[in-house]
Amino acid sequence: MVIQLNSEIEQKLNQISSITHKPKDYFVLEALKNYLEDITDVIEAKQRVNDRNRETLSLDELKRELNV
Repeated sequence: MVIQLNSEIEQKLNQISSITHKPKDYFVLEALKNYLEDITDVIEAKQRVNDRNRETLSLDELKRELNV
């Protein structure tokens, strides 16, 4: 896979790589992993919101459950 970075992102990536002595690939992979985790969470949340069979709690029930 080939990724084209704009000059600003490439400059920041080069800078961080130089400071940390870690390869640029490391940061690209970490960023991609984090993004994929986040987008997976968003997709799951949207699916739950649209699930008519989901269990819900009232605010009072939630407070009781959290001992608040």
